[in-house]
Amino acid sequence: MPHMTSSTGKRQIVVMGGGGFSMEPRNPRLDRYVLSLTNKRRPRACFVPTASGDSRDYVRRFHHAFSRHACRPSDLSLFRREKRDPAKHLLEQDVIYVGGGSTFNLLTLWRAHGIDRAMREAWRRGIILSSGISAGMICWFECSVTDSFGPLAPLHDGLGLLPGSACPHYGGEPQRRPTYHKLIRGGFPGGVAADDGAAIHFIGREIHACVSSRRKARAYRVYRAGTGVVEEPVPTRLLPHTE
Repeated sequence: MPHMTSSTGKRQIVVMGGGGFSMEPRNPRLDRYVLSLTNKRRPRACFVPTASGDSRDYVRRFHHAFSRHACRPSDLSLFRREKRDPAKHLLEQDVIYVGGGSTFNLLTLWRAHGIDRAMREAWRRGIILSSGISAGMICWFECSVTDSFGPLAPLHDGLGLLPGSACPHYGGEPQRRPTYHKLIRGGFPGGVAADDGAAIHFIGREIHACVSSRRKARAYRVYRAGTGVVEEPVPTRLLPHTE
């Protein structure tokens, strides 16, 4: 299981159980936190909405939200291919923000277009990878709980930048917690879970910090112990109105 670390490093991923501009348009704490990690006055931030089928409304909401921050927002569409090279554009960013939707579709298209390799290279270069919700959280892990196939089910072929499994919307959707526990009792790899409004900040492959935009939102380690499942809350810091 990953453990807390106070070390600094270049390979960073921030995964949200739910939240950010698409769920909390009037609560920008998590989005501000991600941008602050760049230590730049106007970082480049690219939104990748593949999991939603490149929803135009989702893209519009991203630009509307991030135009209010000190950054240079852009988006990358795979359904509406452009003349620019997708991998080159991603590797020019300071932050890559991945939206929610179908994790299975996201992974399939990324692998077909080489975006999976670009994301791995971006991570190696120190570009901050971040999630919107759902698919944007779990795509970075080896395994996850997804509704890509209809009912909640395990997905075993994530990108594997982060170890183990992940479960978003942990306290926000009634079936998420019991489904995750059932899978882990049956041999599914343990991992992390996050409520809506909570985010887990990884440096390398270890947890560096957990933060939240809501007072009661939490992150957890969840793993098998004997024939049962342990749900271990991780200390989670409520972000201030300004970060």
